[in-house]
Amino acid sequence: MVNFPVHLRDVIGRRVPPGPWAEGDNIPWSDPAFSARMLAEHLSQEHDAASRRLETIDEQVEWVHNELLAGKATKVLDLCCGPGLYASRLARLGHECVGIDYSPASIDYAKAEGRKEGLAVTYLRRDVRAGDYGDGFGLALLIYGEFSTLRPADGRAVLEGVHRALAPGGIFLLEVHPREMIKRIGTGPATWRTEEAGLFSDRPCVRLDEHFWDEAGGTTTTRYYIIDPATGDVTRHAQTFQGYTDEEFRALLRDAGFDDVTSRPDFPGPPELVGELVVYAARKAGPE
Repeated sequence: MVNFPVHLRDVIGRRVPPGPWAEGDNIPWSDPAFSARMLAEHLSQEHDAASRRLETIDEQVEWVHNELLAGKATKVLDLCCGPGLYASRLARLGHECVGIDYSPASIDYAKAEGRKEGLAVTYLRRDVRAGDYGDGFGLALLIYGEFSTLRPADGRAVLEGVHRALAPGGIFLLEVHPREMIKRIGTGPATWRTEEAGLFSDRPCVRLDEHFWDEAGGTTTTRYYIIDPATGDVTRHAQTFQGYTDEEFRALLRDAGFDDVTSRPDFPGPPELVGELVVYAARKAGPE
């Protein structure tokens, strides 16, 4: 998750296509300035690009509470929790929650909101790939496609860590991008645009986004070049998304120790996202 300063000549001579994960693990979630800009995107009610709008989150939390948990309070683990928009709502319903995220601005915001309301929620600034989430959870969440940004080995380790963290009978709710959607991104055209300010810069900039699909590996790598016209400085970011088929997702969950893996198309969400995300509920063996 490192910013790579480059020169304009490096843009011209850039490698096409880049290798999966060869130019960085992800966009710079842990950078303070980037995380502050991302927090604003999480909280925006104009789009669903970073977090869903609050109306949808309210519907999804109600579904989790009533449909998955039958209205019974439990201990909840929210991985890649962002600013705590799910964990805070679940805590208000009586659940004891732990949220983990790598973004300093999001975690600081979530902690402040939790303290303000006196919620039974703990927020930890930590890379979810580190594992060791604690134990005794009745529910774990990893939603809105974040799993797809993990290298396969890291993804398997996260699934195994979640399985260890759940109590017997605990449920894991995993929301992912299907392979077809990741391929669609990777085969899309490159785009140039100008921004007065945006996610990657507080200053006016020129931004190039380009996408590359690797059929053999089932990955899309998206590369961003941010050009400051005032200075000529160029910054490169890149992230790779791993695509899996339905059968592969189910096999990953079974291999991590889960059984009773089911798809949950009834998970509420905006109609425009139908087909872009799929949801699985997997249970750890044992009594509920």
